[in-house]
Amino acid sequence: MLKRYSVHLILTLLGGLIVYLAYFEYLGLYFLSVLMFMGVNIILSSSLNLVNGYMGEFSCGHAGFMCVGAYVASVLGVWLFARDRVFGAPLLDPDYALYAFPVIILAGGVAAALAGLLVAFPSYKTRGDYLAIITIAANYIIISAIENMSSIGGSRGLMGMKGVINAMEDTLYLPWMPIWVFLFTIFCVWVIRRYVSSTFGKGVNAISQDEVAAEIMSVNTNKIKTITFMLSSGLAGIGGGLFAYILGYVNPGSFNILKSTEIMVMVYLGGMGSLSGSILAAIFFTILLELLRPLQIIKWIVIPLVLIILMQFRPEGIMGNRELGQIFPRLKKFYRFK
Repeated sequence: MLKRYSVHLILTLLGGLIVYLAYFEYLGLYFLSVLMFMGVNIILSSSLNLVNGYMGEFSCGHAGFMCVGAYVASVLGVWLFARDRVFGAPLLDPDYALYAFPVIILAGGVAAALAGLLVAFPSYKTRGDYLAIITIAANYIIISAIENMSSIGGSRGLMGMKGVINAMEDTLYLPWMPIWVFLFTIFCVWVIRRYVSSTFGKGVNAISQDEVAAEIMSVNTNKIKTITFMLSSGLAGIGGGLFAYILGYVNPGSFNILKSTEIMVMVYLGGMGSLSGSILAAIFFTILLELLRPLQIIKWIVIPLVLIILMQFRPEGIMGNRELGQIFPRLKKFYRFK
């Protein structure tokens, strides 16, 4: 029984430790921010791995769906619970912000999932480089559309999310953003794990191996592609919503092709089709970005160089397409990954 629930116990203790350190200010704002961005990067890399790794497609515009989730969650939160120059007085009592916040983040995820149809439908007839071009175009369409919406700040961006966080802390004083980031990170990883290990998820792997053979074996490839693209985009939207509230400011320029490239680097660094690899790569990449921050723009020479070296000497990434339980069989005693 202890082994069966050991992962749950470890996660509970880890979450409790982070909250304790943040509440009593043993962790500074900088280190707390790094931990939260680490959680967001885990969500982004794991969600993109659904498409690029498990399904074998080639998406290059993941930041666009992150942008949709960030803006929808930000606009909803500020409009409902925060006083702002754009929206004026809050529509609802700020005391309810604490209870509505997860719904707001999920609403951003739903909006991003619907935006994922922009690339889901074209994927029926296109693959590889052609699909990659379509996803890049979708990224630019989303960014350009938001830049021209002056009602939500346009290219200047949108502020006011700190007011929502302050409203939550006024209701019950706790470090709510680290708590929500931790909970949503666990939730997204759990959803992806359940999806890829389900019977329906086996069809995703079948498409990766041979789409024609999968269709011959009665796999509804169009349906699986649609659901997978929407799930991947929706989870990216959740990550985008958390990203916006961590910063307290959102700008369309934060979700350009460079951000999409960051997410792809994490996926290929961890290994295609490996959930464990995506998690480890997100942690490593976040730390690497912080270590290289003093280099400023030069870090974007070092990071691609790391990727080139990786592709040269270990093209399958850190984990390949394996999970931790396959590399360390003794871990299977504590959890099962079907």
